[in-house]
Amino acid sequence: MSLRVSKEIENEITMLLSDLIRIDTTNPPGNEIKAANYLDQKLSIEGFDCDIIESEAGRANIITRLNGTGEKPSLLLLSHLDVVAANKDEWSVDPFGGLVRDGNVWGRGTLDMKSMTAIETMVITLLKRNKISLKGDLIFAATADEEKGGVKGIHYLLENYREKIFANYVINEGGGIGIPIKNRTLYMIQTAEKGIIWFKVKTKGIPGHASMPDNESNAILLMSKVIEKLSNYNHQVLLSDSLSQFLIKLAGSDDKLERAFSRILKDPTQSDIVLDELAKDYPDLIKEIRPRVKMTITPTIIKGGMKENVLPSECVTTFDCRLLPGQSIDRTLEMIKELLRTIDSENISLEILQTQEPSVSPTDTVFYNTIESVLKDFEPGCLVSPLLMTGGTDSRLFRKIGSVCYGFQPRLPEKPYNRIVKGEHGIDEHISVRNLVFGTSVLYEVIRRFLS
Repeated sequence: MSLRVSKEIENEITMLLSDLIRIDTTNPPGNEIKAANYLDQKLSIEGFDCDIIESEAGRANIITRLNGTGEKPSLLLLSHLDVVAANKDEWSVDPFGGLVRDGNVWGRGTLDMKSMTAIETMVITLLKRNKISLKGDLIFAATADEEKGGVKGIHYLLENYREKIFANYVINEGGGIGIPIKNRTLYMIQTAEKGIIWFKVKTKGIPGHASMPDNESNAILLMSKVIEKLSNYNHQVLLSDSLSQFLIKLAGSDDKLERAFSRILKDPTQSDIVLDELAKDYPDLIKEIRPRVKMTITPTIIKGGMKENVLPSECVTTFDCRLLPGQSIDRTLEMIKELLRTIDSENISLEILQTQEPSVSPTDTVFYNTIESVLKDFEPGCLVSPLLMTGGTDSRLFRKIGSVCYGFQPRLPEKPYNRIVKGEHGIDEHISVRNLVFGTSVLYEVIRRFLS
């Protein structure tokens, strides 16, 4: 049976999220144990047997499950408990107050991603309350440390407790948001993520008195050439399957977009020209598409100099490089090294901080089709498309070991897509109660159809 959300369930999911927001799990230090204990209390009342696993003191992960008959694949409902920092002076509300006002829950983590934790907690609870017989195991996991790379969360669990958390399919963050397109809504299912190379570049100079500048030996000026070269390098266009399908779906909703995207799909080398032409009329959309057609290299941290009147002997800049599916880490590093050699082969050095391969999940699965079917039942006429995510999630680790992962927290469109995305780590983060109910209803029905 489909889920009918009563006022009591609406209040329950709202208070569940509000309570989670009031538990400050800013990472660092994380201290996810308090949130894990809270969920343990809630789930234990419903008859769940939960495992709380600490990778170190205070860095807690919670796992539980509903056992199926084994006739169908297993499914993991995944979320993380940690959040990024929030400066209270910048907010109009207490970021850890869990305020419920004007039909919204306010606070750090409402979008990224304690709302998903609350929805998944509610869904597995309601499946048990309603005595839904499952043919595949349903696993629930809310983990630590995702915002700092997951070393104390998913990495630790997969290395030490894989049997408790592995599933054939995974639902995680990164998709599900509805985009209004004329009189229709496009819902995106995250099926792919760009890879990562985080690296540092160090430039060397000759120290001296700044009143006698030697521009040829200034480490900061040399670094400016590095930043210019790496940031503005014209990388090759590469259309992933996820992006191609996304463009096709968008094209069907607008004659101008159809003509423009047809040119890109026919000849990807025309992407820059076409996107420039569209930028005036569709600025927010084009901002979303641009980083999905090419690799990006972005300077994020720069340090150089020690005193106002001293020429710097060195300058260090950290870069965030994002690779598209189909691009390799090794080849990208060789390209970066070659670019640096063209500037200065002796006074520039490179240090690799972290690498992550791009990851992709197929769309030709029964589970993907189930998600699409449920969305169209809830909103007849809506469009559903795969999504290439420019950022990264814990899904990449499951894809690496064979799981099919989809980012899917269904949300009705209530504001422009770019404002939703910016809100995820932004000021006055919030989510509507309406979308908590919608997300719970859709996800419940997806799981019921897929596993029962």
